[in-house]
Amino acid sequence: MVVAGDAEIPAEASPGYDRLKEIKSFDETKLGVKGLVDAGVTKIPRIFYLPPEDLTENETVPSRVLQTGLPIVNLGGVDREDKRKEIVKEIGVVLERWGFFQVINHGIPQRVLDEMIQGVRRFHEGADEEKMALYSRDPVKRVKFNSNFDLYQAKSASWRDTVSCVMTPDIENPEELPETCRDVWMEYSEHIKQVGDVLFALLSEVLGLSPNYLKDMGCMDGLVFGGHYYPACPEPEVTIGANKHTDGCFITLLLQDETGGLQVLQDGHWLDVPPLPRALVVNIADLLQLVTNDKFKSDVHRVKAQKVGPRVSVGCFFTTHFHPSTKLYGPIKELLSEDNPPKYRQVTAREYQTHYYSIGLGGEPPLNRFKV
Repeated sequence: MVVAGDAEIPAEASPGYDRLKEIKSFDETKLGVKGLVDAGVTKIPRIFYLPPEDLTENETVPSRVLQTGLPIVNLGGVDREDKRKEIVKEIGVVLERWGFFQVINHGIPQRVLDEMIQGVRRFHEGADEEKMALYSRDPVKRVKFNSNFDLYQAKSASWRDTVSCVMTPDIENPEELPETCRDVWMEYSEHIKQVGDVLFALLSEVLGLSPNYLKDMGCMDGLVFGGHYYPACPEPEVTIGANKHTDGCFITLLLQDETGGLQVLQDGHWLDVPPLPRALVVNIADLLQLVTNDKFKSDVHRVKAQKVGPRVSVGCFFTTHFHPSTKLYGPIKELLSEDNPPKYRQVTAREYQTHYYSIGLGGEPPLNRFKV
């Protein structure tokens, strides 16, 4: 193993190959995967090669199986008492098996959804100078661009670039945001907060708690946007768009374009999640699994690299991220009993995120560290 800071970089088996040198060379361009594509690469750098065991790990189930299997929850009429009870019951049934479902009739106008995707695409396909100026690996920087937050930790790099921003607590100076997507990010943030408010209330009710329970315990105190860009890949058979992982927040709301590529691990198989027009993908994440003491599960997922592209998606992560808060999160006491003792110790969101960032994607499940 070679070491970069606190991170260990797996060494390649073949002699003479300097993996760390190749990582640094890629990182120092500050142009990400899109920069490689713009340079006309036909053979991807070896840092993107998946280990052989990951290439053959699971058989992919055809998407037609999942088209009837991935739950879709209609939020229309959620303010009516009779309809709300139906929705709560439906989500409860869904979450007995899945950590993923899609929601429709969530209230975000189609115009805003379309512009959000286009805004992210404009940034990634825009001037190199704008991206380079924002390029950073500082986890606490509010607005930044990079390729692979875990570039120095993961066993292999993912074929993906990301522009990200901490949207909550509120941005005091919107000028911090990239000009190419500034206005729509501000507008979309207000819509996403409203959808998050509805979902956390419904999830609280599924648990048999008061509607404000999860919100009051701080699950909505932070919101981070990640605008992902997956360029067409010349060798998709040897790499991955995003390595297998669970998300390190409470919930993720994902907006994806029509390209596809998202997969969820179910019963030992990778299942495709075909894009559904106007839908948001809801993803239960690690911190919600922790506070519900495994009542809700954070599913492993990944994104395939593809010959076609780019794929554009926007992940909205409800998490306090690296905010300097001492608030402790542990299993909700109302859910515990003699037969259901706590499975996790209390942890701050910052401690959890620091661990999550330190191990990167594709390795040991981050939650394992916090088990009792």
